[in-house]
Amino acid sequence: MIDHLSIGVSDFARSLAFYDIVLAELGFKRCMAMNLATKKVAAYGPSDRPIFWIGRQDQLTTAITPSAGFHIAFQATTRTAVDTFYAAAIAAGATDNGKPGLRPQYHPNYYAAFVLDPDGYNIEAVCHQPQH
Repeated sequence: MIDHLSIGVSDFARSLAFYDIVLAELGFKRCMAMNLATKKVAAYGPSDRPIFWIGRQDQLTTAITPSAGFHIAFQATTRTAVDTFYAAAIAAGATDNGKPGLRPQYHPNYYAAFVLDPDGYNIEAVCHQPQH
């Protein structure tokens, strides 16, 4: 079982603003943000339990290049939350990578949306519940 996940970002302030907005739509909040010597880090979670971290080295001079095939899926409790996640992400500067909708190839109730964050990471919100 995975306890938490960290990604590197090229512009900490930009990513902090992006994830503050986008993850709030899924019930996540920023649990902490700090400077650790030359590294800026922030953590997000469903309460005070950080499970998703972003970080940037101050001396980093090149853009982050996400590996092909890497993506992060955040669980949404409703299909509406997937829709609002997608709308918030696009409004915050993300690139569309799959509009909200069913993906029945995974299972009949797999409702998801995909965006590329400011660094090009493939970020997904997914709801496994049937439509109410």
